[in-house]
Amino acid sequence: MKHVIVAVTGASGGLYALRLLRALLAGGHRVSVIMSGFGRYVLREETGLGAGDELQDRLAGLYGDAVMKGDLTEYKIGDLAASIASGSVHTDGMVVIPCSMKTLSAITHGASSSLIERAADVTLKENRPLVLVPRETPLNIIHLRNLLAAAEAGARIVPAMPAFYQKPSTFDDLADFIAGRVLNLLGMDQQLFSPWDAPSGGKEPAG
Repeated sequence: MKHVIVAVTGASGGLYALRLLRALLAGGHRVSVIMSGFGRYVLREETGLGAGDELQDRLAGLYGDAVMKGDLTEYKIGDLAASIASGSVHTDGMVVIPCSMKTLSAITHGASSSLIERAADVTLKENRPLVLVPRETPLNIIHLRNLLAAAEAGARIVPAMPAFYQKPSTFDDLADFIAGRVLNLLGMDQQLFSPWDAPSGGKEPAG
């Protein structure tokens, strides 16, 4: 069992977070979840997951009892006394999915004014995997500079850009591609999509 922090912020793309949570919990992992206020609002607007719902139970209702194999704890964004705010508490990495440009900026500049920002800062300083899944378009030069700065600090950037070589037929398939790439970066096996198998004489896609 690994312990992964999953932060959900106010960018569009809550489905990416839900599919990642489903995969982690079904894999029997421990997940600490933090949602920003706007992250919860956008998640409700896009997926119907309302505030006050017991998150793991709701995920089981959506995806089946397999998600009960793992352990989920949700923390309030203002709880800077939470255990995951300390580097002395071991985790195996953190994912911000989707990552708003506001949260990206705060992480890049070490603001640490919320639990999401502090947990990300701790993840970087402890040299643990930090995966950011930005969802914004178009990107202005400030966004691009912040993404570069985050990458230079050690974060891995996984833009919410699903591929199509796996021939997706549902929104879940598209989100699973991103969730699978995130799991790969966390050093976890995944079966959310099949790796590219180029036809004879074909060329492998870049990513």
